[in-house]
Amino acid sequence: MCGIVGYVGSGEASEFLIDGLRRLEYRGYDSAGIAVYENGKIQIVKKKGGLANLEAVLKEHPLHGHIGIGHTRWATHGQPSDVNAHPHGDCHNHFVIVHNGIIENYMTLKKELIEKGHVFKSETDTEVVAHLAEELDDGNFLSTVRKVLAKIEGSYSLVFMDDSDPDTIICTKKDNPLIIGLGKGENFIASDIPAVINRTRQIYIMNDYELAVVKKDSITFYDHDDKEITKEIHEVTWSAEAAEKGGYPHFMLKEIYEQPKAIHDTVQIYLNKDGSVNFKDLGWTEDCFDDIDHILITACGTAYHAGLVAKHYIERFVRIPVSVEIASEYRYSNPLTTSKTLCIVVSQSGETIDTLAALKEAKRLGAKSLAVTNSISSSIARESDNVIYTMAGPEIAVASTKAYTTQLVALLLLALYMGQLRKTVKPELVKEITDALKDLPKQIEKVLKENDYMAEVAERLIKAHDIFYLGRSIDYAIAMEGALKLKEVSYIHAEAYAAGELKHGTLALITEDTPVIAVATQDNVSSKMYSNIEEVRARGAEVLGIGYEDDAEIGKYTTETVRIPRVDPFIAPILSVIPMQLLAYYTSIKRGNNVDKPRNLAKSVTVE
Repeated sequence: MCGIVGYVGSGEASEFLIDGLRRLEYRGYDSAGIAVYENGKIQIVKKKGGLANLEAVLKEHPLHGHIGIGHTRWATHGQPSDVNAHPHGDCHNHFVIVHNGIIENYMTLKKELIEKGHVFKSETDTEVVAHLAEELDDGNFLSTVRKVLAKIEGSYSLVFMDDSDPDTIICTKKDNPLIIGLGKGENFIASDIPAVINRTRQIYIMNDYELAVVKKDSITFYDHDDKEITKEIHEVTWSAEAAEKGGYPHFMLKEIYEQPKAIHDTVQIYLNKDGSVNFKDLGWTEDCFDDIDHILITACGTAYHAGLVAKHYIERFVRIPVSVEIASEYRYSNPLTTSKTLCIVVSQSGETIDTLAALKEAKRLGAKSLAVTNSISSSIARESDNVIYTMAGPEIAVASTKAYTTQLVALLLLALYMGQLRKTVKPELVKEITDALKDLPKQIEKVLKENDYMAEVAERLIKAHDIFYLGRSIDYAIAMEGALKLKEVSYIHAEAYAAGELKHGTLALITEDTPVIAVATQDNVSSKMYSNIEEVRARGAEVLGIGYEDDAEIGKYTTETVRIPRVDPFIAPILSVIPMQLLAYYTSIKRGNNVDKPRNLAKSVTVE
């Protein structure tokens, strides 16, 4: 969640730090600050609230220097405030740091440091690290940092400054992302690529426990055993413009409209010319599944909903039982995972801390692992035995859209591929579905033409207190995603229910003031779905149906209907979610919300 930036060079550090933090605003934050070495001291300026608050202070009291660090904070320990904002220093600001993560043993360390005379200014766990550096200082910056790391427990990306070594920044990470941008006569540190993309396309991606000594003309890396190592330079291939709005009023709308291309790109890289699926990089063979009797899918939020859809895909085409677990619950559930389990983890960022922890637990229990992610070289990608990448490109809005639909595409292709290997799906059916996937971008473009209509529907929802989503079979999983999308950006209470469960309690909540969104794309349960719609209509609810354009029946039961092209029932979830994304977007902006950065939420959840 927190954003980290650092600069060492000949230019004005403040200029890069503020620009980099601005490019990381999508991660969500409640305060911001920078520290710059100026006139023999490390000067810190930090403010609660948006980056504009920090900029206002710097306009009155600018910091000038060629080395500095910056941070946008998402509170975990201590209220959002000026004093709790990062960067944090020791008693005399000899050591100043920024941190993303949680220091789990900070209370024990803080007590020990207070007993030794250290005076703490904040309520944060992070400040302990700065005081610990002061306490352990042996006159050598690198040696001192190593001593600090030996004392702390938890997850972290840490960036250190030392006023006795004003040409150097030292950084390290464990379970939280950190990259270093390589410049000419200057180098950059950040928690994510967008912070540096306008300055450099050459980056180093740090691995857990690695330590980097960053100067303006050199970067030296050390491994966990303090041995100097050489790292590969990665070339960033997407443009700076890709992280901008591109003429759209909001990132969320831009990313909704980018879905045809994202899906096209994801489909193309995994298909053979004959229509079969090819994940050759996995190195799997038919006998890989001889010892697999269970597939576990674990994820959080939107990615969890993608996993629920994937359960239908895999059980239909692979014929292996699948369980889908919320990652934050999985590792505390005494799971029955064994060496005969294939664990599939799904994460847009590849840095979701709960999902990463679930992956590590599944591997500890002997499971084989596969990641589905949009982020190359992310923590989850590196931790997994194998990786499938989606081609969504950078997604800036907090509410996931194109990352979600490309996850569905990748998971459907994966299920077909596994079915090919196990010979549990006929080649003709594989080709039928992959041909349909090739047509999907054009069909999404057709659904996007319902944009104005969804804006009209949203106008009628903005004063609702509760909105219910209904679906059966795969449509229930999609209804869950539709409800999540609406509530996270509009702040209207929305819940999804399996339509057949209405009579078991939920029907008591339905009144004429309760709008209902009903998804009906699965023909094998359509008659049952229509009956459920009649049940809520009989209680006075208005119902927006989402169904096929050639379905003559659905309009007889709903108040109004959004029509989507007729597609294979396994592709329908990818198409039917598009109008729900638009509905959430327009409901949010018509209520005056910040649709790209909903309150209390962040794009990448990197603390537990």
